[in-house]
Amino acid sequence: MAEQLVFNLALRPAMGREDFFVSTANAGAVAQIDAWRDWPHGKLVLAGPEGAGKTHLAHVWAGMSGAAFVEASDLDEAAAEQQAAAPALVVENVHRIAGHAAAEAALFHLHNALVLRGAPILFTATDGPERWGLTLPDLDSRMRQAGLARVAPPDDALLMAVMMKLAHDRALRLTPSMLTHVAARIERSFAAVRTFVDALDARALAAKRPPRFKDAKAVLAEMQQPVSR
Repeated sequence: MAEQLVFNLALRPAMGREDFFVSTANAGAVAQIDAWRDWPHGKLVLAGPEGAGKTHLAHVWAGMSGAAFVEASDLDEAAAEQQAAAPALVVENVHRIAGHAAAEAALFHLHNALVLRGAPILFTATDGPERWGLTLPDLDSRMRQAGLARVAPPDDALLMAVMMKLAHDRALRLTPSMLTHVAARIERSFAAVRTFVDALDARALAAKRPPRFKDAKAVLAEMQQPVSR
């Protein structure tokens, strides 16, 4: 029997508050985002590992504040001037510009322009400012003035909630035993969960049947295989 042809269609990530799941891994950060009008000096650093949901939470805040987004590594003098008029701003992955003089200087001037107007700023990074290694002392001192909210890697409850949401979006039925089995064994990141659901969905489409427990185990095994160099 020929396998069903599977088309690789891009899915738009859901970034609204209704699609954001709160658990013990992120509850503290969510509370600080909700209290954004009380941030120290009008700025907050949202820190956590890759795949922990920082960008999604930043989009939740943007929905409240009207914030624009900029990637820190894209900052230069022209980009900083363009973003300086934003009502609020999310600057993503600030840790990546450490040691890059032009980007650090651009962020310093952008930061000052926004603070002068009272526009709030949310920075995302993998850790707190003291770990970034910024080489511009004035920028480093201003980043350390910001409040700090930490997002932990997703716990089992959060991973299962995200798995259920992604599966529901694809009309893919996951049994409770599949959810608990996968959540206990998968890499602790939303990216890994998305990869898992995508691969399981592809298997189900190719087989023209709902996914089975053995399919979930097979996808997990494939994801855990070392990448050949």
